[in-house]
Amino acid sequence: MVGTIIVLGPPGAGKGTQAKLISATYGIPQVSTGDLLRDNVARETELGLRVKALMGTGALVSDDLVCDMVAERLRRPDCDRGYILDGFPRTVVQAEWLDRYLKSRQSGNGSAPSSDMKPVVIRLVVEYNRLLQRITGRRSCPTCGRIYNVYFQPPKVDGICDVDGGRFVVRPDDTEEVVVERLKAYEKLTLPLVDYYHTKGRLVEINGDQPVELIAAQAFSAIENVNRL
Repeated sequence: MVGTIIVLGPPGAGKGTQAKLISATYGIPQVSTGDLLRDNVARETELGLRVKALMGTGALVSDDLVCDMVAERLRRPDCDRGYILDGFPRTVVQAEWLDRYLKSRQSGNGSAPSSDMKPVVIRLVVEYNRLLQRITGRRSCPTCGRIYNVYFQPPKVDGICDVDGGRFVVRPDDTEEVVVERLKAYEKLTLPLVDYYHTKGRLVEINGDQPVELIAAQAFSAIENVNRL
C-alpha cells in the first residue's frame, strides 16, 4: 500500500531522479501534469480542446482545467495502489482541491483504493548557491547524450565528452539569468505549499545535497513509515 506521493523541490533539486526511483521501486505510475496536457491535446479530448483553445489565446491553463485532467488520470486502475504526482500541486489552491478530491473518494466509496489516503509530501532541500551550480554547470554531449557538470563531474578535457569527443552544448534554460528567474518563480508559487503541508503534518524534509541512493533510502522510509491516518 503506497498511496499518494508528492515530491517538492526547486529546479535542480533532483525531483525527477527521485520520482523515477520511487516509481520503479514500488511499481506505481508517475503522473505528470505536463504529459497530461500534451496527451489530452494530442487525443483531442474535451479537456484537450479546451486547453488548445486557451493556448491559442496565450492564456494560462486554469487550476480548474488542470485539476479536471488530474482527476481523470487518477481514476484509472493503474493508480489504485498509488502514484507520484509530478508538477502537481503547484499552488495551495491545487493542494486544497487534491485534499477535497481524496476525501470525497473515500467518503463516497467504502472500498476506495489505497491511493486515496492523505498524501506523503517529500521536500528536497538544497542550498541556493548549490542549486545554481547544479543547473548552470550542466553540460551535455549532443551525440551520446551523456551529462556532465563543470563543478561536480567535469570531463577529462574541458568542453569535450570523455566518451566520443563531442563538444558540449548548454541548454538555453541553464543560463544563470534564466535559472535565477525560475528559482524566483518557484519561491513565489511553490513555497506556500511547504507551509500548507507542514501545517497539515504531511511534510517530510530530506537534505537533497546527498548521494542519490541515500536520498532514495530516506524517501522510501518516509513513504513506508509516515502516519497517514
